[in-house]
Amino acid sequence: MLTIRDDRHMRSLTGLTQAQFNILLKTFRSVYQERRAAAYEAGVAAGTRQRQPGGGAKGKLPSYADKLLFVLYYYKVYPTFDVLGTQFNMARSKAHTNLYKLSPILEQSLKQLGVLPHREFRMPAELKAALKGVEQILIDVTERTYRRAQDDATQREHYSGKKSGIQ
Repeated sequence: MLTIRDDRHMRSLTGLTQAQFNILLKTFRSVYQERRAAAYEAGVAAGTRQRQPGGGAKGKLPSYADKLLFVLYYYKVYPTFDVLGTQFNMARSKAHTNLYKLSPILEQSLKQLGVLPHREFRMPAELKAALKGVEQILIDVTERTYRRAQDDATQREHYSGKKSGIQ
C-alpha cells in the first residue's frame, strides 16, 4: 500500500495537493455511498441480496481514502495492472476490477465539484470557445499498443490508415 509522506509526495502520486484530495474525498465518499445504497436496494428488489451492507470479505482498499488514492494514482502514473496490483497488495485481476468500479465514481465526483475537464467537442467552434484566451496548448500523450480484432469488419472500423515503415 502506498504511504503518503508529505504534500509534494501526494502531488507526485496523484496530481493533487493534500487539501484538494480532502475536498475530493468528501464528494467521492458521498457518491460511493449513494451508489452502494442503490446497488443494495436493487439487490433487495431483485431478491438476489444475500448479506447486509458491510457483510462479506473486506477488500484490500478498506477506506474511502484508499479507494480514491488507488484510482488517482492509476490515472496519474498509468502503471500496468501487474504494477498497480503490486503497489496496492492485490492481484492483477482485482486491480482491474477495482479500477473499473471506482473510475465512474471518480468521474461523477469531479462532475459534482464542477472540475471535470471537457473531453469531447462536436464542432471546431466548441473547441475554440473552450480555449478562448488560451495562448498555448501542450499535449502529452503516450502511444499504447492495440490488439487488432480478428473480425474483419471490426478490424476495418479501427484501422488508422497508417502505412507500415517497411516497403
